[in-house]
Amino acid sequence: MNAAACLTLAGIYLLVWCKQRENWAHLILSCSAVAGAALTAFELALLRAQTSEQYGVILRWAQLPVWMTVVSLVVFVRLYLRAGRPWLAWSVCGARTLALILNFIFIPNLSYREITSLRRVSWWGGETVSVPIGVTNPWILVAQLSLLLLIIFFVDATITAWRRGDRQRALAVGGALIFFSAIAIGQVVLVVWGIIQVPFLACFSYLGLIAAMGYQMSSDLLHRAELARQLQMSEADLRETHQRMELAASAAQLGMWMWDVVRNEIWITDKGRALFGFGASEKLHFQRFRSVIHPEDRELVLKAVENSLHTGAEYEAEYRVVLPNGQIRWIAGRGHVEFMVEAAPSAMIMVNTEGRIILVNTQAEAVFGYAREVLVGHPIEMLVPERLRAQHVGERHGYFGGAQARPMGAGRELFGRRKDGSEVPIEIGLNPIHTSEGVFVLASIIDISERKQAELQAQQQRDEVEELRRQKTALLESEVAERARLEREVVEICAREQQRIAYDLHDGVGQQLVGVALNAKLLEQELRAAGSAEAEQASEIVRLANQAARQARLTARNLEGADGVGDLKTALQKLVESVRRDCHVDGIVKADGDASSFPVSALVTAQLYPIAQEAVHNAVEHGGARKIEIDLAFDQGNLVLAVRDDGKGFDASAISKGMGLRIMRYRAQCIGGSCEVQSKRTKGTVVTCRVPLRTEVAVRPIP
Repeated sequence: MNAAACLTLAGIYLLVWCKQRENWAHLILSCSAVAGAALTAFELALLRAQTSEQYGVILRWAQLPVWMTVVSLVVFVRLYLRAGRPWLAWSVCGARTLALILNFIFIPNLSYREITSLRRVSWWGGETVSVPIGVTNPWILVAQLSLLLLIIFFVDATITAWRRGDRQRALAVGGALIFFSAIAIGQVVLVVWGIIQVPFLACFSYLGLIAAMGYQMSSDLLHRAELARQLQMSEADLRETHQRMELAASAAQLGMWMWDVVRNEIWITDKGRALFGFGASEKLHFQRFRSVIHPEDRELVLKAVENSLHTGAEYEAEYRVVLPNGQIRWIAGRGHVEFMVEAAPSAMIMVNTEGRIILVNTQAEAVFGYAREVLVGHPIEMLVPERLRAQHVGERHGYFGGAQARPMGAGRELFGRRKDGSEVPIEIGLNPIHTSEGVFVLASIIDISERKQAELQAQQQRDEVEELRRQKTALLESEVAERARLEREVVEICAREQQRIAYDLHDGVGQQLVGVALNAKLLEQELRAAGSAEAEQASEIVRLANQAARQARLTARNLEGADGVGDLKTALQKLVESVRRDCHVDGIVKADGDASSFPVSALVTAQLYPIAQEAVHNAVEHGGARKIEIDLAFDQGNLVLAVRDDGKGFDASAISKGMGLRIMRYRAQCIGGSCEVQSKRTKGTVVTCRVPLRTEVAVRPIP
């Protein structure tokens, strides 16, 4: 029966939530009721357990609905009562979650270290039920701590809701939460520690808790329905009253209007618009109303309005209005002026031309701390900080010279002075009211202390984020610099290793091949002198040995790079000469100034020269170029190397991922530069490498 009641409530409030999705408290209550039904089922299974092992397993799994119950109650309180300290709510949920984890770690469960036996006791109706006897697990204190924090959370939320004025909810829901939770928790604690020998029966207290919560939410639903019905009735009565008023006014040739002084807006009936000659959708204000009054009667109307403004008495006046077609119409007016200053949500203060306060509302008293009888009659500067009073007097005189509705101090921070001398940040809107006694100004004042505090916190957070960004940027920059340093060292090592191999090839293999060629030459001469047929074979050996020696020297020269020939300009000139001699391709090197005008470090030279070699090789080998031009120039602090050819070109986008192009770009990046390749079919290729001129770690030659 207990579980059925919980499930019924769960189904009801689940349906209510489906109709009102914005009210999440109904869904949470439904979840709490489902947890209550599950808890009831587990407690019933505990009552009927036959063995200690079976009892321990059931008690272990019963912690799942208990966890769901605790968490759902915390969320319900936060949503429904809109109270309870967040840190306390998180503490309850965290402690309960820890208890759930420990429950599945310990055997048999978190409540008992060991269940030694089950005691069979007679219960209601003579039925026999099981009661555990065992050794209490000391870690159960974690779960009991979460329950204690839950009670404290309920008490804190109830007190907050009570102080806020929501006393019915605080009493019905908060009181029920504290009362029934205390009973259920107390019974469970006493059973676990063996103080009382009774079964676990927390489900009955929980049912009372769910019923109290459901009753209060049902009352809220009925109250909302009644308010909605009354609102519909009020709207219908208002529409009917408005229609009757329009009919009566039209039948009696009456026009009614109302002036909102704060907003300087006028509401007027359709008949009134027709009487005064206003357009059907024209937006009206007091200046527009004055403009249609006959010039000779304006003073009369203004005095009548001012008299009502100051004394609250009704006014009567007969005056003429000038219609748009120039026709004159007599109007008999009767009414009074009501200021809705007290109902305004912001502080309202009215000041005359002398700068003295003549009207104050309750909100102004709350903002500045003065009683209105103290403010009325005194200069407005008493509410201005002393450091700004002299400046304010001049600005006030200037405003009255051309008063118009506008915000005060646009683009500046404004402050008011409280009774205790403290300053409060404010925003002020000014609305002039023209009377026969002069211009009155109605100031609307808003306390923006909370907004300023929020802006200050937001700025602090932005500053913290910016500081983190700067730290991350500095770390990345240091990592990039370290990587560049390591890459330069790798380049140096590679360059030195290439030089070593080049020297070994030139002085070792090359010299040995030359020796082979000399010995073969001597052998050839001896064979020819002896008239032997093997003389021709010896001659072939001489030719092959010389060819191999030349190839070894060429390879050594290429491996040696630019270091072996001095500066970059000289190295490029020798490269062009080699291509002209070996490949019969015309080439030229153009450079600004002589060789001494290129103070390029060995590290830069060691990377630029292979780039030029690769570009020249591609032009001859793949482009079929007949002419190659290498340009060296300085451009805005950069050294620019450009290799142009008149070959057949290629589609640069199609082979941009080729190994040769990637190596050229990598070499340029190693020295902080960039490498671009531009090529069009039948129009040749241009390889441009741009390197900033800065101090680099030079590649030390091998001694």
